[in-house]
Amino acid sequence: MVRGGITPLAALQTATLNPARYFGLQQTAGSVASGHSADLVLLDASPLTDITNVGRIRAVVVAGRFLNRTELDKLLAQVRIAAERR
Repeated sequence: MVRGGITPLAALQTATLNPARYFGLQQTAGSVASGHSADLVLLDASPLTDITNVGRIRAVVVAGRFLNRTELDKLLAQVRIAAERR
């Protein structure tokens, strides 16, 4: 999307805030705020300065569970092994 001409901020909003608005969920989702449910991706660098920084994932919080880079790498390895077995 950014290569197509929109700003990094608009691209990020397309994946976060805009779907919540579309589905009428902005009171409980789409942004980090008290009372909102949120899965978070923690990055090593700002995607607002360089959108490719979305690939520099340090950790995630999903369903209230914190997964650091080591745990994410272990999960990815398990998925690769399972995919190779198919």
